[in-house]
Amino acid sequence: MKKLNLRAWIFMALCCDFGLFAKKLISPAANLITESLHIPGGVATSFSLMFLVTAASVIPVFGCATIMGAVQSLLALCFGMTGSMGLLAPIGYIMPGIAIDLILLVSRKLTKDPSAGIMLSSIVSSIIACLTATVLVFRLSGIILLLYVFVSATSGSICGLLAVSLVNRIRPVIFSYKEAL
Repeated sequence: MKKLNLRAWIFMALCCDFGLFAKKLISPAANLITESLHIPGGVATSFSLMFLVTAASVIPVFGCATIMGAVQSLLALCFGMTGSMGLLAPIGYIMPGIAIDLILLVSRKLTKDPSAGIMLSSIVSSIIACLTATVLVFRLSGIILLLYVFVSATSGSICGLLAVSLVNRIRPVIFSYKEAL
């Protein structure tokens, strides 16, 4: 990883923290949606991933979201916020981070406008998180799995719109492209 300045590391740490605590705050409202559909969570996870997408979009370094996912997983283990995954939670945090990094890398090479990459990385990371939870814990199949993926993709797209707005407001204030490196 390229050398980052202190401002970038602090911003990444804050986004990790915001993601975990925002997930805890939004979970009761998100549970109303998921319980009525009789599916596991996914809405709160998308909201948490929005902060990883935002930070990885503002800091243009490959591996940023993966590192933040690993840090979030360690914090979640320490705070007892692992949910139904238990000790397997790090896999559930790191896999979406890898997806975010890969999609943002490709989108930076294909286009100058970051909005499409931000949206796509938010949607795909939410789907990856839901599929990881399904493989590790829930073992869903059929129509319930499709509904779970659809709810995750929908909440990922809504959070992607929020992430685009956040990035457009944060990037000019905190960083310029060269200043983050």
